[in-house]
Amino acid sequence: MMPPLRQLASELRADAVSPKAVPALVTGFTTGVGLLVAQIAYGTLIFSGPLAPYASQGVGLVLFGNFAACLLIALAGGFRGAISGLSPALIVAMALIGATTAAEGRALFVTATGALVISAVATGALFLLIGRYRLANLVRFVPYPVAGGFVAGIGAAVCLAAMSLMGAEPDWRAIPALLESSALWKWIPGAAFGLALYLAMKRWRRSWILPVSVALAAGATHLGLAALEISGDEARIAGFLLTSTSDGNLWPALGPADLELVDWGAMLLQLPTMSMLVLVALIVVIMNLAGLEMAANQDLDWDREFRATGLASVVAGFGGGTAASMIVPASLRSKLFGAASRLTGVVAALVIASALFVGDTMLELVPVALVGGILFFAGFSMLDEGLLRSRKRLPGSEYAIVVLIAVAIVAFGLFEGVGTGILATLVFFAVRLSRVDPIESRFTARELRSTRARSVPDRAILLEEGERFLGYRLRGYLFFGSVSPLADQLRRSLSGDPRPTCLLLDFTKVSGSDFSAVNVLARFLRAANAAGVTVVLGAPSKQLGRGLQRNLSAPEFAAVRMEPNTDHALERCEEILIEAWRAKAGEVDERRAALFARTADDLERHLERQIRFEDLMDELEGWLYPRRYAAGEALAGPGAPSDGLQLLTSGRASAFGAEGARLLQYGPGDAIWPVAAGDDRAPAVLADGDCEAMVLAPDARRWLEEHRERLALDLYRYLLAARFETGAAARLPDGAPEPGPASSARNESR
Repeated sequence: MMPPLRQLASELRADAVSPKAVPALVTGFTTGVGLLVAQIAYGTLIFSGPLAPYASQGVGLVLFGNFAACLLIALAGGFRGAISGLSPALIVAMALIGATTAAEGRALFVTATGALVISAVATGALFLLIGRYRLANLVRFVPYPVAGGFVAGIGAAVCLAAMSLMGAEPDWRAIPALLESSALWKWIPGAAFGLALYLAMKRWRRSWILPVSVALAAGATHLGLAALEISGDEARIAGFLLTSTSDGNLWPALGPADLELVDWGAMLLQLPTMSMLVLVALIVVIMNLAGLEMAANQDLDWDREFRATGLASVVAGFGGGTAASMIVPASLRSKLFGAASRLTGVVAALVIASALFVGDTMLELVPVALVGGILFFAGFSMLDEGLLRSRKRLPGSEYAIVVLIAVAIVAFGLFEGVGTGILATLVFFAVRLSRVDPIESRFTARELRSTRARSVPDRAILLEEGERFLGYRLRGYLFFGSVSPLADQLRRSLSGDPRPTCLLLDFTKVSGSDFSAVNVLARFLRAANAAGVTVVLGAPSKQLGRGLQRNLSAPEFAAVRMEPNTDHALERCEEILIEAWRAKAGEVDERRAALFARTADDLERHLERQIRFEDLMDELEGWLYPRRYAAGEALAGPGAPSDGLQLLTSGRASAFGAEGARLLQYGPGDAIWPVAAGDDRAPAVLADGDCEAMVLAPDARRWLEEHRERLALDLYRYLLAARFETGAAARLPDGAPEPGPASSARNESR
């Protein structure tokens, strides 16, 4: 197998000389230019306010993180043509760190940057763990209303931040002032550019629209300044152009000596915000991967993408950069334009890297309104995705969650909005799970029976009294929201007509339960015990058993019957039902007479089969030889002797599947067929107690077919009688060996 690095190099060489090369270069370059402008805008916003004197250095850190993410995700990820960068959803949390760090001057910049670096490394470490241990399936199911609320709220916050960056105060009390002519010129140009860019991208979806629009807007701004005879320095003083805050390259912005300036106490206070940043980054990656899968109609290896994103975030963090993730629209355009190659992301990364070493002179040419417009464009796009599109997809109740989270983020802040989102997530899951009926199916002894062989009278009793046995097959996770309706249904069944004798709760498909569920079930078991109804639990977990034991008194807990699987639980309920009938029948002779009348025909058929079997054994005596088995000894199946067809003459034997569940039980008169050598999946037939069988060897069977055709036909007629008369064999459990007529007769009533 080719080593990963050699395989990667081989793939890049192949793409470089393939028809994908030109589309990859063009798409990568145009996307890289557009990404560069957007990242400059994001960096300017993050390092604004108290950090504005270090805006150029901050932009350098953002660009380095973008470069590392774009390069490494393109090379290590599974999606060809992936484009990565800083998500707009993260910039509000990052800006919050800078705005709330309790430090001043250079120490403020170093401490805030240190918090962003640690957040990037922590995010990357989390993603690497998720990818390494294949935990993506556990985190990918974020409810769409919650994710939509995050996106919409952060989109609105980005728009407000853009207004603040352009010199307007985005406060509801200052709305009249925002509409004055002296304030309109500060934010209207950027807002108009952002709205026009958003509409153009939504209408035409071309990768060149963003870089061309930026070039035209920047050119128009500089032409206007020249026409008005305003110099560059005057424009920067007036706030028309960005002001450089560094003396050289944009990166690296920090050195080892800066570690002495870190205010660790102030950084410790930022731990909640840093944790929130990691959480938002996780949600962003989940949304981007899910959106890319749907838009590209392509399944992604989520674990691999988490590993690639984690590696990129760790490298970006150690280089002083910020966390970043895949960008869905840009990555999708790579596929649509025939640039589904790793070269596309590499070229985009090189465009961003070139800006890092050009220096801050590039930033001095960027108009402030252009930066605000890019932020408005990002905000409008997020509002469109979170509010407008989700309105068409979601019902009213779920759309209300989107609006609630968005309003919380705008009105109270990102931290409060995240808390509202987490609360909404819990409520969302609780409501959804409570609507799932924990009862998968209901049955009685007339509809479902155990695999234990029963006599004709016992089968008749179960058929007659079957309605007094109620079974419930439960499913899912039992918690406070779902167990109360379940308990109400179970309590109503206690007073049903006829009154149940036994009640079975099958927990085979129950994944778990909380304390509230155990407590409610314990109260129901007390009520059932008081009503004289025996409750049998099938396949309960050890945790559930311990919980019930703690919540019930010793006599109450002893009255509950617990069985390891459904078949044993059914068998226990049948025994309880039969014993209850016999206890009452001993007092009333009419019940015994009615039972005899009901079973007379079945008894007659059973006796006829037994007589036929005994006659057949007498005729075959010269070709049969006996075999005796002790309890637990294998009659057939893996590791058992395969001498031929065995006809059980005394005792009982049971067939068990690979998981140990009993499939059916054999009795006298049943045939146990041999298992092919090497068939390890065949059921194992074990003796329930001491039993005896007569064996017909293959050679003897062939001799009968050649020399005693009538006797061979009588044997086959007996073996196939059940199949032709009742068709019961078709209803045997999967993988069970076919029994003889007696077992078929037992299955007839199921």
